[in-house]
Amino acid sequence: MTDVIVVGGGVVGLTTAVTLAERGLRVRVWSRDPAGATTSAVAGALWWPYRIEPAERVGDWSLETLAVYEELAAGPGRTGVRLVAGVHGGERFAALGAWAAELKGAVEVAEGLRVVLPLLDMPVHLAWLERRLVAAGGAVERRAVTGFAEAAAQSPVVVNCTGLGARELVPDAGVRPVRGQLVVVENPGIAEWFTEADHASAATTYFFPQPAGLVLGGTAEADDERREPDPGTAREIVARCARVRPEIAGARVLGHRVGLRPVREAGVRIGAEALPGGGLLVHNYGHGGAGVTVAWGCARAAAALVG
Repeated sequence: MTDVIVVGGGVVGLTTAVTLAERGLRVRVWSRDPAGATTSAVAGALWWPYRIEPAERVGDWSLETLAVYEELAAGPGRTGVRLVAGVHGGERFAALGAWAAELKGAVEVAEGLRVVLPLLDMPVHLAWLERRLVAAGGAVERRAVTGFAEAAAQSPVVVNCTGLGARELVPDAGVRPVRGQLVVVENPGIAEWFTEADHASAATTYFFPQPAGLVLGGTAEADDERREPDPGTAREIVARCARVRPEIAGARVLGHRVGLRPVREAGVRIGAEALPGGGLLVHNYGHGGAGVTVAWGCARAAAALVG
């Protein structure tokens, strides 16, 4: 017997499944792709509530998640979570929400806001979430879903963590892909992260030191579903990052990544509805590029609806 089927095996789906399983429910995750092939695996994965709505709830979800990551950072090799210092270029406390007052040790400097934040190695973190789920009695199954009725036939509760897939499955026409392209280079000795958003364009500048290399970004191209890296875009990303740290210009390129962020115009959807056969469908989707940032807060909010 299964109590809950979670549809979607990215960071939001796995975190929600762990939360439910550790409350004593029998949980199965149905995921079309292995965790390492989901959009979550592509993420640069710095904790920061960037471009996510609704503002009145995001702060609390983000701070709940931050507290969990601060604990997980005690075992970075196992969990994939490290606490790393860096600068948000051009950022000031006055432009941020009330949540920013809770950031320990954050200071305004000439370049922006300097702060120590969780930085996640996503392949390691996703594998750790799967292991934690199994340890709590849950299971992950590779399974493509064409409708929630399939899951409802096997479980009284279905949790929708399908990200971009919610566009067709719900269906929700407000879910849109926002394309992100990254370049991974050999790290020339950079130990701190850096971000700077250009609010007037789809381009952002950031670099994150990860164990497998320095991750450079990025783009935010709405309604662009190309999954192949664009060589011109890659050159622009490297050039932007090299203007901040010139040694990046000569770093050997190790690879390219593209992910489609599941943005929802009305913001994150967490809610419940009855299914035609009498089951309960709980929604937890629409996190855009901030799924990592709000994963635990949203998982707990969704779990409260499961009961």
